Amino acid sequence: MSWVRSLLVDASESRWLREHAPRLGFVRRGAARFLPGEDADAAIAAARRLAADGVSTLFTHLGENIRDRAESEAVTQGYLDLLDRIRAEALSAEISVKLTQLGLDLDRELCFANLSKLLDYSAGRTLWVDMEQSLYLDATLQLHARARRDHPNVGVCVQAYLCRTAKDLESLISMGAAVRLVKGAYNEPREIAYPKKVDVDENYFRLAQQLLGPNARRAGVRAVIATHDPRLIARISDWAAREGLPRNQLEFAMLYGIQRAEQVRLAREGYRSDVLISYGTFWFPWFMRRLAERPANIFFLVRNLFSR
Repeated sequence: MSWVRSLLVDASESRWLREHAPRLGFVRRGAARFLPGEDADAAIAAARRLAADGVSTLFTHLGENIRDRAESEAVTQGYLDLLDRIRAEALSAEISVKLTQLGLDLDRELCFANLSKLLDYSAGRTLWVDMEQSLYLDATLQLHARARRDHPNVGVCVQAYLCRTAKDLESLISMGAAVRLVKGAYNEPREIAYPKKVDVDENYFRLAQQLLGPNARRAGVRAVIATHDPRLIARISDWAAREGLPRNQLEFAMLYGIQRAEQVRLAREGYRSDVLISYGTFWFPWFMRRLAERPANIFFLVRNLFSR
């Protein structure tokens, strides 16, 4: 299925599809499985429903590669407003941002200023920095390290399909960072990324062990294991139990609309369970990458072709 994944990632990068595909009813219905709506009201309502089952929320406003200063500042203000709503409703929730949405392509200092503003306002909660294409990897890690000097509440996402991630984790663990481990959903060259799913899965397990190991625990690392793969979840849970980790020290994260029963099961069995809720109008590239992460989900989209 690697060719399917590549096709979907290519679709996510197509400007023509980005402009035209969201107008198609079956595409919108397919995307609705993965995001509750296009505005913050819909996202907050979904978070309330999850909270009733003991599941926490990560919010992200969809968008990337902004090249307009005013737009980056508007995105920042939107997140500030969202943080106000999270506080007002006493939700167990955090936010996750893309640096290219805060202006990284435009001006690194502008991006850092917007990030710092959000971190100041997020005091007491982790603010997550998403990882994007490998082109942005070094800049993302550098800005994360810089922000962490004054804002220990900054966390960062790392990708298991990249060969260098184990080395990057050494540095992140040494600083006691909050780290969210994902598989990765961009097309990357074979020279820097594992091309086969089985290799990505095996590397994911090794990285999870690294994040949950004695050195990481001593450093105070917060490790978030972001996967929907039940075999990986079981494998990591079993390993952690053998290591003597209490269930409440294991934190799993999944996407809205996928494995809801598993999300609730984990919460009820004493694990920390989070769901990433995405919202916004710029959802098509994100939707294609979600399908690429799990090509089986494309059958859900095909079924919508024949629904009324």
